[in-house]
Amino acid sequence: MDIPFFEARPWALRYDVVTSKGRQMAQIPQPGTPAPAFKLKRDGGSEVSLKDYAGRKLVIYFYPKADTPGCTKEAIAFNGLRAQFAAADTAILGVSADAVAAQDKFKAKYELDFPLGSDETHAMLDAYGVWGEKSMYGKTYMGVARATLLVGRDGKIAQVWPKVKVDGHAEEVLKAAQALA
Repeated sequence: MDIPFFEARPWALRYDVVTSKGRQMAQIPQPGTPAPAFKLKRDGGSEVSLKDYAGRKLVIYFYPKADTPGCTKEAIAFNGLRAQFAAADTAILGVSADAVAAQDKFKAKYELDFPLGSDETHAMLDAYGVWGEKSMYGKTYMGVARATLLVGRDGKIAQVWPKVKVDGHAEEVLKAAQALA
């Protein structure tokens, strides 16, 4: 008996969401599925990968653009709670499509104390289902959806916040991280 590819491999990308112009978007990985592996350039010129966090909990928060009001507010909120996240053995990683130079400026300007990954190729953003068509003021464009994932020590997605509202979000993610074994 043949099992369809996506049923046999729940971690595989599903391209079944079609946007208005025929572009397809992957879905965000669901809880219980393995977090897609990645290796990104990060602020400071080094690299960051999922393997760097093996055995630890990890918050990956995706944001549209460095140094914009909502993204700044979100970054400052996560940064303000970094000691509590560390006490819960949970690392924080911010990811956007911004260039490393923009990430460096953003990190320095707001004294952020966690890595910022740069995915200019959109490979990781696609794998995590957060790169797609957006619209603002009647214009459509491709960009990063504001979303957050909590990865457990086992490397599997523990919780997903697909449509983030910035106010109170970092605190909600912290509570989930503290509750996760």
